[in-house]
Amino acid sequence: MSSRHLSRSIALQSLYEWDFHQRKNNLEKIVEKNISEFAPGLEDDSFIWELVVGVVKHWDEINKIIEKTAPQWPIDQISIVDRNILRLGIYELLFGNKEAVPPKVAINEAIELAKGFGGETSGKFVNGVLGTVYKLSQNVETNK
Repeated sequence: MSSRHLSRSIALQSLYEWDFHQRKNNLEKIVEKNISEFAPGLEDDSFIWELVVGVVKHWDEINKIIEKTAPQWPIDQISIVDRNILRLGIYELLFGNKEAVPPKVAINEAIELAKGFGGETSGKFVNGVLGTVYKLSQNVETNK
């Protein structure tokens, strides 16, 4: 497993736990615990922190994007795993470093997380929502 994929997995697990407890627990401690438990030999944890901090910074904006691109699924009815995979994917697609992580890579990584951590249809759901987000973002870029 690549260190970036491992970093995404740890970011996902940390956001999941934080979201599961209604964001009342200390996210920093959750991330540190998950790094020590799941990646004790990871030399550089900066990508994990970039993802977690980025998602939290853009939390409300990302949630609105999810609501807009998956209107048949109120955000609290999307499984905790799927909504946090979407948050990570949307963060990387719209707010992350596109040179380091091209949009297709961000989408593919989110799909892989969905297949590994989500339910039977999670991969298709994540692919559909992130595909829509990507298309809409391209339309905005084109119209500038």
